[in-house]
Amino acid sequence: MNILQIHPAPSAGTRDTALLVQGVCKSYGRNKALDGLGFSLRAGQWGALLGENGAGKSTLVQLLCGLFTPDQGRIELMGLDLAARPCEALARLGVVFQQPTLDLDLSVLDNLRYHAGLHGLAPGLARRRIDEGLAWADLEPVARAAARTLSGGNRRKVELVRALLHAPRLLLMDEATVGLDPASRQQLLELVERLVREQGLCVLWTTHWVQEVVRADALLVLQQGRLLFSAPPVELLALTGTSELEQAFLHFTRRSWR
Repeated sequence: MNILQIHPAPSAGTRDTALLVQGVCKSYGRNKALDGLGFSLRAGQWGALLGENGAGKSTLVQLLCGLFTPDQGRIELMGLDLAARPCEALARLGVVFQQPTLDLDLSVLDNLRYHAGLHGLAPGLARRRIDEGLAWADLEPVARAAARTLSGGNRRKVELVRALLHAPRLLLMDEATVGLDPASRQQLLELVERLVREQGLCVLWTTHWVQEVVRADALLVLQQGRLLFSAPPVELLALTGTSELEQAFLHFTRRSWR
């Protein structure tokens, strides 16, 4: 397999580096899920991690969330070594997981209040951030509704507001649009883009839907645990001589296996 990585793996974090993944390897028995993975994202940058099933996206997410540790390599969240200072590092991270995680029997407000309590937010601060989040995501009309009565799109927006309550500077969106209709998917994409452009958050968006990553600042193409490409999406179009990103992705990943 010929590996083409436009930008080399970072050698060290800089002051504005929000996420640093350096030489990360992870194996399950003889199966090497990640093989020397390395990239970095800056504050205010939207990175899109694209790969087919089995590429290693889920393993990377588990490592970033501290659920597993890498066999080799280093991960830093906002300049904090995840292995050495896990609690401090993870406090800088907000996550919307692929699998829904709301308590469906609780109201939207109670779901958010419970999460704020887990993060130790003072009651006054929690109320203010919840109110701001509900207004920002246009969820005020359903604030007192049970989570199970919401549409899939609104449940995802609640999970996004919840992920932001503790004011993280790095947001991980793990296949967050799975199961959503096109309109809900577009709404979620627009909300996340606003976070990047208006609030300077760093976002890592994992997906296998090529259409979702067109406006990303950095496209990271993962295949068999290795990073094949790291650059703006327009550079992948130029590299492959194609006009559509999905066509470029298919052309590039298939060529890499020759």
